[in-house]
Amino acid sequence: MNPANPLIVQGDGKVLLEARHAQFDRARDFLARFAELESSPELLHTYRITPLSLWNAASSGVTRDEIVTKLRALSKFDIPEEVETKIDDTIGRFGLVQLHAHPDNLRTASGLPDAKGEFIRVAFKTAFVEKVVRATKTGKEMLLPDGKRFFKIAAGFRGIFKQRLLAENWPVEDLVGFVEGESLPMQLRQLTVAGKPFGLRDYQIESVNRWYMGGKASGAHGVVVLPCGAGKTVVALQAMATVQQHTLVLCNNQTAVTQWIREILDKTTLREDQVGMYTGQEKNLRPVTVATYQVLTYRRSRDADYEHLHLFRDQNWGLLVYDEVHLLPAPVFGATAELQGCRRLGLTATLVREDGREGDVFSLVGPKRYDLPWQVLEKKGFVAEARCYEVRVPLTTGERLRYEEAAEGEKFRIASENPIKIDIVREIVARHPGDNILIIGTYLDQLHEIARDLDAPLLTGETPQKLREELFRKFRTGVIKKLVVSKVANFAIDLPDANVAIQVSGSFGSRQEEAQRLGRILRPKALGAFFYTVVTSDSKEQEFAMKRQLFLTEQGYRYFIEERAA
Repeated sequence: MNPANPLIVQGDGKVLLEARHAQFDRARDFLARFAELESSPELLHTYRITPLSLWNAASSGVTRDEIVTKLRALSKFDIPEEVETKIDDTIGRFGLVQLHAHPDNLRTASGLPDAKGEFIRVAFKTAFVEKVVRATKTGKEMLLPDGKRFFKIAAGFRGIFKQRLLAENWPVEDLVGFVEGESLPMQLRQLTVAGKPFGLRDYQIESVNRWYMGGKASGAHGVVVLPCGAGKTVVALQAMATVQQHTLVLCNNQTAVTQWIREILDKTTLREDQVGMYTGQEKNLRPVTVATYQVLTYRRSRDADYEHLHLFRDQNWGLLVYDEVHLLPAPVFGATAELQGCRRLGLTATLVREDGREGDVFSLVGPKRYDLPWQVLEKKGFVAEARCYEVRVPLTTGERLRYEEAAEGEKFRIASENPIKIDIVREIVARHPGDNILIIGTYLDQLHEIARDLDAPLLTGETPQKLREELFRKFRTGVIKKLVVSKVANFAIDLPDANVAIQVSGSFGSRQEEAQRLGRILRPKALGAFFYTVVTSDSKEQEFAMKRQLFLTEQGYRYFIEERAA
């Protein structure tokens, strides 16, 4: 027992870390390897040790002894026995079931079995594990006998096998390796950005190194978690330069596709004829192809086949990049299950999935390899310090009566479209003369009215791509200072000069949305960053806003409340 230490480990798996302790940095870096950050307010950060976080750690080479020994060295009090038992039982499961290239496969130049082949060998560390796993539903359906001692699965079941066994609490260690894609020599270019030399930041280099793991069979698949504005695209470009093979990039919308292509051509040695887009408007397969999730999940009817999933097989891809991996649609999960022979990199600002499928990301894309919180980058000046405000406004007497008489399902929208919000938006805009302002909302009638009131352009999902690009260009160059945007602004809009975001309506209590909208203004800038949420007081909207606010408060952002009288 040492009360001077920075950690307290609780019996339920929570770990409390003093944020102002002299050993904070050391303890934070240690905890990030095997525990999930739940909240990071100013004084006390909270982590939680979960099965998935321990399996992520084990897949990166962290051992049970390393975790327990360092926890003891950093804890104020003894570690509860139940926590040690949980760590032992959970982390010890990883690697008890392993996948290997089948020895009958063709041999590579090094003499090892190639990742190609009809079957994959399944190995069990003990006879007991073999017996238990064979008795599972997955084992009964997929395991085939392979000689006297080993078992095998069909190579096409590689992803499904891992996905299903994880659901049965048997995390599989995949050591099969990868099929080599077609070669693509490339490198990052030496550039000057905004008058300063462009180069990889230390955390970007470290994230790629942790993902690639020196080219081992256990590496080159997994997820990198970095805040919006921290340069996740550059991480992917460095991964591409490391792998040097044909690459398929998947992202959320047409705007993101355009931005990805612009970054690839700007920051790498690849030529225009080597980079193509695959969207609803244009379908060009090139050595590097950037596509949308939407085109991959398109089908003519609910019962029809997905028409473009063949894209995964149309080229000899050596690397798949999943941008905004927390939004990966279910049909793409299925395609990803088939493509376990490709190296895979997932990028996201938050691994929170509202559908709870974080386990599927672990199984099919790979474990979390790197995670760096906002506050760390904020202290280093890589992302802006944001000031967050919630402005609470009343309903008029007539609107309040309408709200009280409405069905429960209608109350949220009535509160979200509170007409008084327009006056508040006008007032906030007046506070920031000369700043670059995004007004973001969900309901189009409300956004049209705000755009007319501010004499500002409006961008929605219906805005043609050519006009979108023109509006973004004008905003980036300062021709326009205010832009009203719908939910298309939630993801992959590269407007680095935006420093004020005003949120007038949102999607209930979505933590993803709150994080992504704040991320629109986190690029470092001299003007400072301001995030306003305008909500109707004493309403369903305020209830949901409190959930979103709590998420950001837990990440270390302070909210200031402004109450407006009736």
